[in-house]
Amino acid sequence: MIRSTLTNIFLRPLSNVWESIYRIRRSLYEYGIIKKDYFRVPILSVGNLTFGGTGKTPLIIWFIKKFEDMGVVPVVLTRGYKGNLENKSGILKGNQRFRLNPQEYGDEPLLISQHLRKGSVIVGKKRANNLRKYFHEVEPDVVLLDDGFQHIQLYRSFNVVLFDALLPLESYATAPMGYLREGLSALKDADAILISRADQAPSEKIDSLLELVSPHARRDVIVGKIKYQPSGFYNCFYDKVLEVDEIKGKNIIALTAIASPESFYRMLEQYGATIVEKFEYPDHHFFSAEDIDNILISSMKNNAIIISSEKDMVKIKRISQEVKILFMDIQVEFMSGEEKLLSGISKIINLDYH
Repeated sequence: MIRSTLTNIFLRPLSNVWESIYRIRRSLYEYGIIKKDYFRVPILSVGNLTFGGTGKTPLIIWFIKKFEDMGVVPVVLTRGYKGNLENKSGILKGNQRFRLNPQEYGDEPLLISQHLRKGSVIVGKKRANNLRKYFHEVEPDVVLLDDGFQHIQLYRSFNVVLFDALLPLESYATAPMGYLREGLSALKDADAILISRADQAPSEKIDSLLELVSPHARRDVIVGKIKYQPSGFYNCFYDKVLEVDEIKGKNIIALTAIASPESFYRMLEQYGATIVEKFEYPDHHFFSAEDIDNILISSMKNNAIIISSEKDMVKIKRISQEVKILFMDIQVEFMSGEEKLLSGISKIINLDYH
């Protein structure tokens, strides 16, 4: 009780100031006081309101595959967090799996590029400048703005906002009171709200989350629920080694450097794996040879397979191509809202989805 009172006294004023700053910032762009950058191409933002991982990268990859299946050439704009090019610029073309360094581009851009056939990934935090620099080289039909909901200086045609079903409802307060980057009032700019990991939370929790966010969104906002499904386990050369049901009863060492590892562990255990040890590193960690050696020693001691995320594998394979290290391929599946979302997006890129 005392702790809660002190938190309200000291943190709530800071939280109110933070929220006001972001609200004013949006208003300055909305009323044209600060000019936005416009491009003659549809721009689709995939972002969130909270700090931490909500599963944006698998959703970006889902969009890439949908667009390429439609014959649309996508380009992804992404910061390249912790890569050497984050404060510069760089470009990744599709199908460049084995020649690029994650320390240059960042792990997520490299991961995204593995799933492109025709498109490209443009890296660097100055998104508008970088798109302008490479625009005529890549000639996109649509641009995907990764983690772009707060990047409002770049005009977007469509905004997708992700919420993690596993985040406690009491965390939905503006920092430093909670995990929100900005207030829920920003949802007036959302065209679609997607609840990720919706299969791992009780329906009552999801209903409460929607009751919390819906009053701040437009009436015509598209609402959907998604889950992340493993499709199999692959080596660093993208050869499938194990089907999902083949990990049942096997000893597993879980190796993660991702924002939300608990969901990763839950998936492994859901399919019958026994996690004998967890090697958990900070998000975007670049593995050293010593890291990998220690994990391999543990693997031998425990007679266990090492399973990482795909994002981690793009960094691991620069150090080791050990056959005992596999990654779990994750794909997005919609539980609801897929048709409405695709229909809404097809309008901005002038395609007949059906």
